[in-house]
Amino acid sequence: MTLKDGQIGHSYVVKDLELDTQVRRRLEALGLIGGTRIQLLNQNTDGAVVFKVRGTRLAIGNKIAEAIFIEEVA
Repeated sequence: MTLKDGQIGHSYVVKDLELDTQVRRRLEALGLIGGTRIQLLNQNTDGAVVFKVRGTRLAIGNKIAEAIFIEEVA
């Protein structure tokens, strides 16, 4: 499942980032790496996906969210 497919309020673990090198490095610098736990906070109709990672709220576009693969935490 991708981050775009997640449900608001649920927690997930990042499995893979299938992004170009520059975007991937930027997200990794912000703490979004494989194995990181995140919580989906909001999905705006204008295309932004908002989530919490390591205590920080981040917003990304749908195109990037479609390239971040996640797994729900039980």
